Amino acid sequence: MSAVAVTPSWRLHACLLGVWFAVSFGTAFFARDLQFLVAGWPFAFWMTAQGAVLVFVGIVVAFAWVANRRDTTPLGFDLVTYTHSKQKLHRRFVAYVAGLLIFLLALAFAERLGLARHWIAAIFLTSTLLLYALIGIYGRTSDASEYYVAGRRIPAFYNGMATAADWMSAASFISLAGGLYLQGFSGSEAQPGGLAYVLGWTGGFCLVALLVAPYLRGMGLYTVPEYFDMRFGGRWPRLIAAGAAILCSFTYVVAQIYGVGLITSRLTGVHFEIGILLGLGGVLVCSFLGGMRAVTWTQVTQYVIIILAFLIPVSWLAYKQIGNPFAPLVYGQQLEKIAVLEQQLLKSPAEQAVMAEYARRAKEFETKLLDVDAALLNHRQELRAKLLALGDQKADDAHAVALRRELAAVPKDSATARELWTRARADNLERAQPLGGLPLHSLPYAGDPTGDAQAKQAFDTSRLNFLALMFCLMAGTAGLPHVLTRYYTTPSVAETRNSVAWSLVFIALLYLSAPALAVLVKYEVMAHLVGQPFDNLPAWISQWSKDAALLSVADVNGDHVLQFAEIKVGADFVMLASPEIGGLPYVVSMLVAAGGLAAALSTADGLLLTIGNALARDAFSAQGSSKAQDMRRVMWSKFALLVVALMAAYAAAQKPAGILHLVTASFSLAAAGLVPVMVLGIFWKGTTHAGAISGMLSGLGITVLYMAINNPTLRSYMGLEGRGLWWGIQPMSAGVFGFAFGTVVTIVVSCASGRKRANGILA
Repeated sequence: MSAVAVTPSWRLHACLLGVWFAVSFGTAFFARDLQFLVAGWPFAFWMTAQGAVLVFVGIVVAFAWVANRRDTTPLGFDLVTYTHSKQKLHRRFVAYVAGLLIFLLALAFAERLGLARHWIAAIFLTSTLLLYALIGIYGRTSDASEYYVAGRRIPAFYNGMATAADWMSAASFISLAGGLYLQGFSGSEAQPGGLAYVLGWTGGFCLVALLVAPYLRGMGLYTVPEYFDMRFGGRWPRLIAAGAAILCSFTYVVAQIYGVGLITSRLTGVHFEIGILLGLGGVLVCSFLGGMRAVTWTQVTQYVIIILAFLIPVSWLAYKQIGNPFAPLVYGQQLEKIAVLEQQLLKSPAEQAVMAEYARRAKEFETKLLDVDAALLNHRQELRAKLLALGDQKADDAHAVALRRELAAVPKDSATARELWTRARADNLERAQPLGGLPLHSLPYAGDPTGDAQAKQAFDTSRLNFLALMFCLMAGTAGLPHVLTRYYTTPSVAETRNSVAWSLVFIALLYLSAPALAVLVKYEVMAHLVGQPFDNLPAWISQWSKDAALLSVADVNGDHVLQFAEIKVGADFVMLASPEIGGLPYVVSMLVAAGGLAAALSTADGLLLTIGNALARDAFSAQGSSKAQDMRRVMWSKFALLVVALMAAYAAAQKPAGILHLVTASFSLAAAGLVPVMVLGIFWKGTTHAGAISGMLSGLGITVLYMAINNPTLRSYMGLEGRGLWWGIQPMSAGVFGFAFGTVVTIVVSCASGRKRANGILA
C-alpha cells in the first residue's frame, strides 16, 4: 500500500473556501434582504436554488485544474494503456445508452399497440434487476484490491458518474422534489428544509474536493477507518471510526431499503415487505459477489437510468406549461404565478371554510384528550346506537358498512386512543393553517424580522435552523465513508480531483432540476386542480390516493369542489406521480419507478459494502497484509454485508420514519463523528492520538444525546416536560453541536497531551 504526499496550496484553499462560504452561508443569511427581481426571478431564490450550485461546480473544477497543473507526482500508471482502456469504455458506454433508449422506445411503441401495464412493469423490473445481476456476476472477485477499491483503475469520468449514482439516493430522487413542494424555500420554524438540501448536498462536495478526498487517496487506503489507524496509530481511533461509519451508514441504508420496498411494490403490486426482499436481491448480487469492482459499473448503468427518469418528466412539464423543455432555465415564470395564486387562496372564502372545519376537528380531538376513557366509551356507544337505529333491514346499506368499519377502527384502549388522537389533533391544527400549513413557496424563513417580538423570534429560529441543517449536510457529505471510498478507486490523486469535479457536474443535473419539478407540480395543482368538482378530477387522483401516505383528498367543507387545503401530499408523491400529472405514457411512469429503484439500490450497494468492510476489515480483523489474510478479510466482509443487509431490511420493514429524516440523521452523525478529527489530522500535525479519540467520542456522544432527548417517544417515557431544544435547533441538525464540541475537544486534548506529535500526512 503505497502513500503519496499531497501538499495543500494554502492561498488557493483559502480563496476557494471564502467564495464557497460567501455564496452559501452569505446568501442564506441575507436571503430575506435579497428579494429583488432579476429577469423575473426573486434573486435569493435563484441564487440558492441554482446560482450557488453553479458556483460550487466552478470551485471544484477550478481547484482540480489548478492543483493538477501544480502536481508533479508521477502518474503511477501507463498513460497510453490507460487512454486505450478509456476509449474502449467510452464505446461500451455509448452502446449501453443507445440500447437503453431503443429499449424505452420499443416499450412505448408496444404500449401504443396495447401491451398491458402489468407486463410493462414486469419487463422493467426484470430487465433492470437482471442487468445489475449480470454486472455483479461478471465482476465477481475475491482479490482484495478489486473487492475494496476496484483495482484503482476507474477513470475520473466514470467514477464521477458512479459517485453521483451512489450519492443520489432515494432521498434525492424520490423525496427531494416533494420536500421542496411542501417546504418551499426554507420550510417552517419547526421543520426546516427546502433549499437547504440543495445547498447542503452540493456545497459539501467543495469540502470533499478541497479538504478530504485527494489527501486520503494519496495514502493508498482501502477503507476510511484505516486513515485513523495510519494517521494516529493504535487500535482505538480505527475502532471508533469504524463504529461511526457503521452507525451513520446503517441509518442511511435503512432509508434506502425503505425506498427499495416502496418502489418495488409500486412496480409489481406486491406487498411492501416482499418488495424489500425482491429489491434486496439486486443489491446483494452486485455488492456480495464483486464488491467495489461490480458496484462501480452497476452504479454507472444506474446513473443513466436515474437521470433519464428525472429529466424526462420535468422537461415535459416545463414544455407543457411554458413551451420550453429546459426547466431549470424557465421555471421562474411559474414561481411568479404561484405567488399570485397563493395570495388568491389566502383570501378565498372556500379555503377559509376548510380551515375552519379543520380547526373544529382539532378542537374536538382536544376535548377528547381531556378525558380519554370517557371519550372512548362515548364514541363506541354513539356508533353502536347509530347502527342500532339503522335496523336489520338496512344491514347491507353502505352507511351501515361504513359505521361498522368505523367501529372496528376505534382504538382498543386509552393509551392507543391518546396516541392516535394526539396525532390527529396536531395534523388538523397544521391543516387549519393558511395554504394547508404550507409556507409561501419563495419566501425565506418563517416569521417577520420587522414584526413583533414573536414574529422576530420565529424568523431568527427559522433562519438558524436553515443554516444549521445546511452546515450538517455539507460537513456530513465530507465525512460519509461510502462516498469517500469511491475516490480510492481512481488511478491517481490528480484523477481523484477530476473525479470529484465530474461527480458534482453529474449531481448538479438533478439538483438543478428538483426545485423546478417542485414548482411545476405545485403550479399544476394550484392552477388546474384547485376549483375543480370532485367528479371531474383526473384518474390519477383516485389511483394515488389509495395510499393516504402519498396523497389524500377529501371534501372537507362539503361543497363538492376541491380546495387546496383539502389536498394532502406526501413528499414521495411529487416525483413518483410526475409522469401521470404531465399526461405522459405509462412507460415513463415505469421509467421513473425504475429510476427510483436504481437510486435506492445504487446507494444501498455502496453503504452495505462500507458497513461490511468496516466490520470485517476495521473492527474485528487481525492486523497483517498477507494474501491469505486479505482473502479471509474479503470473505468476512461478504458475510458481514449479508447479515447487515438482512438487519437493515427488517428495520426498514418497520417504516421507522420518512426517507429524508433518516438520511439527514446520518449526515449529522458523519459530520460530528468523523469530519473534525479527519480534517484536523490532515491539516494540523499537532493532532494527537488522545485528541482524536476524545474528539470522535465527544462529537458522536453529543449528537446522539441531542437526538435522543428530543425524540418524542423517549421524552414521554422519561417523563420530560416541554422541549429539549438548544437555541431552537431541531434534532435533525444535531451534528452542528457534535461538530463544534468534537472540534474543540480534539484541539484542547491534542494541545494538552502532546508535545509528542503523531506521524502527520504533512510532516
